[in-house]
Amino acid sequence: MANMIAAYFSREMNGKPIFDNLKISKSLHYQDYCGQYDVISISFSEVPSRCRTYEQYISRIEKRLKKDIVRYFPEVDIDTDDAVWDILKDINAEDHKNKFIFVLDEWDFIFHRDFCTERDRRDFVTFLSNLLKDKAYVALAYMTGILPISKYSSGSELNMFAEYTMVSEEMYSDYFGFTDSEVDDLYLRYLKNQPNPIVSREGLRDWYDGYHTKAGRRIYNPRSVVLALTNNNLSNYWTSSGPYDEIYYYVNHNVAAVRDDLAQMVAAIPVCANVREYAAVSMNLTTKDEIFSAMVVYGFLSYGGGRVNIPNKELMDKFCEMLMKEPSLGYMHQLAVESSKMLKATLAGDTDMVAEIIKHAHDTESPILSYNSESELTVLVSLVYLAARDTYRMEREDKAGVGYVDFIFYPETDRGADAIILELKVDHTADEALAQIKDRNYALKFEGRLGETSRYTGRILGVGIAYDRRTKEHTCKIEVLREAVQHI
Repeated sequence: MANMIAAYFSREMNGKPIFDNLKISKSLHYQDYCGQYDVISISFSEVPSRCRTYEQYISRIEKRLKKDIVRYFPEVDIDTDDAVWDILKDINAEDHKNKFIFVLDEWDFIFHRDFCTERDRRDFVTFLSNLLKDKAYVALAYMTGILPISKYSSGSELNMFAEYTMVSEEMYSDYFGFTDSEVDDLYLRYLKNQPNPIVSREGLRDWYDGYHTKAGRRIYNPRSVVLALTNNNLSNYWTSSGPYDEIYYYVNHNVAAVRDDLAQMVAAIPVCANVREYAAVSMNLTTKDEIFSAMVVYGFLSYGGGRVNIPNKELMDKFCEMLMKEPSLGYMHQLAVESSKMLKATLAGDTDMVAEIIKHAHDTESPILSYNSESELTVLVSLVYLAARDTYRMEREDKAGVGYVDFIFYPETDRGADAIILELKVDHTADEALAQIKDRNYALKFEGRLGETSRYTGRILGVGIAYDRRTKEHTCKIEVLREAVQHI
């Protein structure tokens, strides 16, 4: 987006042949702005070779900027020993109409570097203030970043900026990702240009949707949508741009505070959080709300209506991977490790083993599982079936037949694998849970899909799991609701 804005305003890049064919060309002041400015575009994420100090970092920026200015303004007497802002002031003095547009990408990059000290951060803010604040040569400064300028600029140094975020401001919030209608347009283009399309529109929604704007609109991860349609493949593209260690750092920073909430989010249950001011520098995260705030900023969580949640399959897979790998997560890790055994027992119809695994999970360290409601049992079941997410798409509270079923497991990697319908009951019997599955025709969910797409041909298993708070017993019943479909 930063590159697009630079191209739009820049007279040097001559982007009019592109923008003349786009919607913006119909705007009232299009001719006044498109291709009418000198643009200074800086990506602050670029560093010198073998950069070890802030001085090396900022010297590269100043040196290259002066070099460009000298080249483009040969008629102006420029002293390269002067500060950049003094040089630009001299150019503006030569011709008062000569104003610059600044496009500054990732302004806060330097704040995350190990070599950057508190003094360096203050010096960098001063550099930006000297460059931009109250300067006649500045027509517009467009600056992107994760950190809020107001929090890291003391006094009035950078108070001339208006800050817009996806979560806290409605204005411009739609531009932080693709909206439903934009993905619809891209998908139609994909169907037209892809000779063998295998990506479904529903798949794009499951994998990449789930973020929220201030106005309540849902938006998609734009990078992942583009790569999925370009590669003709639904996959986890987000993780290649956001390392696993970052997710784990935020969780591990205060495991005790976030672990139980994370268990609920893995079960697709949103968690209340106070996400107001964005946390930024990792070492400063001290409370659960600050940790969740940082995770929202980095895209690990979605925020809306005062709650945070794991937005989609792309991120859910990453969180599940973390649970399987990190013993420090305690009972969550233990349950995740048991989950492969749980899936095998279910597919084999081994009801005793299923009940034993759930009882073991309940009897060990599970502080959130007081079993006062079926929602708490839901959290436990989500964790003990975690391994199923590798081959199944697990939907909770899915509409099926007459009503909503607690869990449906859709086979994704093998359409001939067994599908699973799972109903939970507290202070009722497993037989009653299984009877509800049959009486409300939950299996129609698969029959309808079969008739439409012939995607699911394996058995349909009904699984009833119950817990009796008086006797403390877990029970399970499994029944084949439909045998595998044989194609001739």
